[in-house]
Amino acid sequence: MLKSDKSLTASLKEPDDKKLRSTVQSLAKGFRVLEAFSADNEELTLSQIAAAADLDPGTTFRMLNTLVELGYVSRIPESRRFALTLKVLDLGFHAIARTDLRSIVRPILRGLVGETNEAASFAVLQGADVLYLERVRAGITRLGVDIRVGTTVPATQTAIGQSILAFLPEKEVDKVRQLTPLTPFIMKPHASELALPELLGRVRADGHILTESLFTDGLRILAVPVLDIDGYPVGAISIAAPTVRCSAEELRERALSSTLEAAVAIGKALEANGSIGPTL
Repeated sequence: MLKSDKSLTASLKEPDDKKLRSTVQSLAKGFRVLEAFSADNEELTLSQIAAAADLDPGTTFRMLNTLVELGYVSRIPESRRFALTLKVLDLGFHAIARTDLRSIVRPILRGLVGETNEAASFAVLQGADVLYLERVRAGITRLGVDIRVGTTVPATQTAIGQSILAFLPEKEVDKVRQLTPLTPFIMKPHASELALPELLGRVRADGHILTESLFTDGLRILAVPVLDIDGYPVGAISIAAPTVRCSAEELRERALSSTLEAAVAIGKALEANGSIGPTL
């Protein structure tokens, strides 16, 4: 039922001093409890789990209670046995979905780069940040900013994040603002000219945001939300262009229409593929 690589957790059973300093033993024990289950052992008692995980009964009891509370393990009614829940599958499905997402987005971004001759990116909301899932450069041009697949930036303080937040329900925006971004971020002076609610209202009215980059000099950013069939933002596309090459109006005239079309194409493709959903 749970297929996993036990090499890491096995190596943590007898930790040396270095491993103790750099790992969380309770987390490793929790995974050992999960790994006790298998296709041949779908339902286990506490003592069986303790034996399989090489843990004492007290620790196993606490781990099981935690996993039950989190929804990853369930108690079998009228018995002393436990079993994994389908929530465990979500961990793998999220990774698979992201892989599918990139394969859907990549050809559309390539087409957009071909039309605009500017670098294009696609990102999704993840907590207080936006996570870049795909990025296509325009030829060999380097933009002086280290954005790559897997990079996270604060959602409230970046154009691509603001284009997503502008189309979220107000309660969800408030939730994002209460979270702590993963990446430290120093806003440039022009980033605070408008209060966030006013800025998001303007983005929502315009359907896009066009601004100078909020974390590097010499770049203009055009960002457009990718909306699902209900108008919910499932991600965003951004175009980055050097300020020395074009004005804001030139970038809008040259790239906005194509970027909006790309956003619609991605939204439709994700809807057809079923690879959409909130990421908060």
